[in-house]
Amino acid sequence: MEKRKCLECGDAFDGRKDKKFCCDQCRTAFANKQNTDQNKFMRNINNILRKNRRILAELNPTGKATVTKTDLLDEGFKFSYFTNEYKTKTGKVYRFCYEHGYLQLENNLFALVFRKEYVE
Repeated sequence: MEKRKCLECGDAFDGRKDKKFCCDQCRTAFANKQNTDQNKFMRNINNILRKNRRILAELNPTGKATVTKTDLLDEGFKFSYFTNEYKTKTGKVYRFCYEHGYLQLENNLFALVFRKEYVE
């Protein structure tokens, strides 16, 4: 077996021909460095989605509620971030942050809903 240098720390090591790292710690550190930007982006998006979900849950403790757009914006809700959409046969579009959703009504009102099927 020939000696190779670890891609992370540069130490020489013996091992299989396809081995690139001297230990699991170096392999993990290398992978973390490679994915940092992507992980940061995904982490930020997930934080926004979780915050939107939390806002919807707090404003809708009974499973159905009506709130104003201002109520949502005052809490920091970001309308551009949601996990999925549900379109009814009549053409209404519900947007969901996980199991908590909303439907835009007239006069800047929003109907808040909770879908049990997502959690059962």
